[in-house]
Amino acid sequence: MSACQQSFTSIGASRLAVAVAFAFALSIAPASAADVSVGPQYDTTHVYNETIDAFVNSFVATFDGKPSPRAVFTVTPTPSKTASQYVQTPVGMLSVFAFQTPIPYGFGDERNGYLVDDLPRATEAARAAGADVIVAPFDDPIGKDSVIQWAGGIKMQLYWHTKAPSYAPLKHVPDNRVYISPQAADRFIGQFLAFSHGKVVADEQVDGGEVGRTGEKIRRIRIASGFGTMRVFVSDGKLPWPFGRESTGYEVDDLAATLARAAANNATVVSPPYATTGGGRSAVLQFPGGYIAEIHDAR
Repeated sequence: MSACQQSFTSIGASRLAVAVAFAFALSIAPASAADVSVGPQYDTTHVYNETIDAFVNSFVATFDGKPSPRAVFTVTPTPSKTASQYVQTPVGMLSVFAFQTPIPYGFGDERNGYLVDDLPRATEAARAAGADVIVAPFDDPIGKDSVIQWAGGIKMQLYWHTKAPSYAPLKHVPDNRVYISPQAADRFIGQFLAFSHGKVVADEQVDGGEVGRTGEKIRRIRIASGFGTMRVFVSDGKLPWPFGRESTGYEVDDLAATLARAAANNATVVSPPYATTGGGRSAVLQFPGGYIAEIHDAR
């Protein structure tokens, strides 16, 4: 066999191995596992920000949001204290934390919180799908929570409220933006699909300029589920700042107008508008206190 034939045989074997691994990952959760999602309008991006007033004011002015009353209480299973409030906007919701004590183990790195209809059942469903439960279910002032970690180190919080909230559907559902290595990507996708009862909308090679790698191709997977939408970017991790630091992407009616409002309210454009694969434009903002978010027009 020639060196060229050996090379193509090796590539074919590699692709087959990836396909087999992905198929196995999709089959790891019990088929009878229930869908525990409630709706994307209840899913919150977690923001740890000590400059809470400046951040909330800027974010609300940019996206036409409405903050809840602020309270200081314990949101962890061990002693701690944080100022906390929800921020509702037509394009997504935030949970903002300004800790007044050191942040206990298991918290600070979780990217978002998913409302579920039953916390113990949801936690067990995540475990059955392959997640590591890094903070077991615990009581908080308004319900119950747990923290889970998927393949690739992707951390999320699951939560349930004693009194079920009732929010109107979002005008635009935000993207949960996940950056992950090629070694963990298919395992993570399989685990999350099994847990969320979601589906892959697209798995494609796209222009790497979307994540700061202009002139290259990068794998992008789009997932839809009862928890909303997710964009998974598979890379070697060699990403220019600020890419990889944003955990949520917000869709807006008018990108230019939103950028202008952001600039007028103390946010900074840290990556200018860029034409993405499949249409639309994407930019990245940094808000007071350091929170980084991608924003894009309708695709």
